[in-house]
Amino acid sequence: MELPKTPFDWNHVRAFLATAEEGTLSAAARRLGLTQPTLGRQVAALEDDLGVLLFERVGKALHLTRAGRDILEHVRDMGDAATRLSIAAAGQSQSIDGLVRITASDIYSTHILPPILKDLQKRAPKLEIEIVAVNDIQDLMRREADIALRHVRPEQPDLIARLVREATARFYASTDYIQRNGRPETLADLARHEFVSFGDTDEMLKHLLPLGAPLTADNFRIGSKNGIVAWNLARQGFGISIMDDVVAAQCPEVEVLLPDMAPVVFPVWLTTHRELHTSRRIRVVFDLLADALTAPKKQG
Repeated sequence: MELPKTPFDWNHVRAFLATAEEGTLSAAARRLGLTQPTLGRQVAALEDDLGVLLFERVGKALHLTRAGRDILEHVRDMGDAATRLSIAAAGQSQSIDGLVRITASDIYSTHILPPILKDLQKRAPKLEIEIVAVNDIQDLMRREADIALRHVRPEQPDLIARLVREATARFYASTDYIQRNGRPETLADLARHEFVSFGDTDEMLKHLLPLGAPLTADNFRIGSKNGIVAWNLARQGFGISIMDDVVAAQCPEVEVLLPDMAPVVFPVWLTTHRELHTSRRIRVVFDLLADALTAPKKQG
């Protein structure tokens, strides 16, 4: 790949990054607050600058070419640097303050958000952050929260949603539980084990049975609608639980079960109202959360 003869236009780079992450020009245009033709011209201009094709169209979706995949991580690094520069400049020229409410599940509020918020405090120390740790969906349209982490994409047209992670989950049990009850070696073995319920057992079975786990309500003798309580019950040896791998990696007292089984994959969406484009403080928090949650996580 030849080096470009002229410096990159950041708007073109940003258009490429948004299109790569959203998968369509229309979704990327909504995210950046641009018209679709404008965004398309910016992506085409970057392709001209680089002398390579970055996307190929498959139906209505755009798929990265090999060249596009090669430069994507470098472009993400540029985006991270731009965010850091923006926050640093804001600290010098205009303070970022005020309250931002973030809603997430109790598990994510406890295990995922705190290290990210430590970084946010360093970069924007005058911000006030309130965590709304609930497992139901808070209404962003009614401003019960400003930013939400969800596992389903919202349908409301006035909300912006960004897919920030394809999370994975596996079966886990405490070392104590395994020593007392044995280690299941197959999905069939799970039928003779105790499980911890995260509230609605019937709802859990709807997700677990398609995985091939031969479970019934009789396997769930203890549980809680509070995710932290339920996860702590599993950590203390009351039974097996399915858990996000990043969360489980923070808990040395649990061990992964059936390690050769393909993990359960589920989306993590970062969502906010379109006010993101007019509220400086919400945009700072949204961008930092997006960068941190998109970054690959080390486990173990």
